[in-house]
Amino acid sequence: MVVTADRTFSISELAQEFDVTTRAIRFYEAEGLLTPERKGQRRIYSRRDRVRLMLTLRGKRIGLSLQEIRELFELYDAANTDEPQLMKFVDILSRRERQLLQQLDDIQLVLKEIGQLRGQCEQWMEKRTGGLPDL
Repeated sequence: MVVTADRTFSISELAQEFDVTTRAIRFYEAEGLLTPERKGQRRIYSRRDRVRLMLTLRGKRIGLSLQEIRELFELYDAANTDEPQLMKFVDILSRRERQLLQQLDDIQLVLKEIGQLRGQCEQWMEKRTGGLPDL
C-alpha cells in the first residue's frame, strides 16, 4: 500500500490492513496511543496514527507493555532527535530479552523434569504389567 503524507484512513481500513478488530483500535485510542480526528461519529486516522498502530502491534508481538509503548511514543514526541527514544528502546528490548531468556531456561528445566517423570512412570508401568501399553 502506497501511503502519502496526506492520506487518511477509516477505522475499518486499518482493522482490515492490520488484521485487528475495530474494538482493538478503539482500545488503543482510549489508551492514548492513537489520536484520530473526529468528524461527528466518524474517526479519521492519519498516517501518523497508522504508523503508531503498526508500532503498537509490533511492540505487543515482542511482549512490550502498553506503558512501555506509550513511553516510547512520548519520548519521540518530546525529543528533537530520536536518540533518547532509541536509547530507551534498547533498554526495553534488553530487559525483554533477559525475561525471555529466563523463561526459556525455566521451560527447558520443566521439560527435563517432565521427561524424567514420564520415564519413571513408564518404568513403573513396565514393572507392573510386564510391558508398556500401546499408545
